[in-house]
Amino acid sequence: MFLQKLINGFLFIYFLLLSIQIPLLNAQIILPTELFPKFLVDLVSKYIQENNDYMMSEKPHFRVGLAWVELLLQWPLAVASVYGFLKKRSWVKKTSLIYGVSASTSLVAILSELIGSGKGSPKLVSVFYGPFMVFTILCILNGLATTSLLSVNLTARPPMAARKKRV
Repeated sequence: MFLQKLINGFLFIYFLLLSIQIPLLNAQIILPTELFPKFLVDLVSKYIQENNDYMMSEKPHFRVGLAWVELLLQWPLAVASVYGFLKKRSWVKKTSLIYGVSASTSLVAILSELIGSGKGSPKLVSVFYGPFMVFTILCILNGLATTSLLSVNLTARPPMAARKKRV
């Protein structure tokens, strides 16, 4: 029980940060920079220069597509997960699982490109993209784990055999 609460705490913070990062920073890959405050554009530019993140600067087509997935699917799931963790909703495991599967799929493509092309620095892989993979796996495992919340009978209706037939 303690371990589950600890994991939920980490995931809550992770989803909270994603709820901010995706629309303000990652969305700059696909949306015009004029839509963002100058300090956010400067922050992303500084990150690109300091870390040589060519995926953010060159914007390969597959990365643009993944950015749309982040904005249209993963961001709403992150926001819903923040709410779910705050209100202790049982469905938060489902949003966590869906997010984890989607994000890990995206990260496999990104990490494969970074490592396979030889253009990604070890720092970029191990400090910036690698930890996200750890969190996505944690999201998947959390979504698949069973807890006492999931073992509760969610329906008040008796099984089909016990119900009377209506005429």
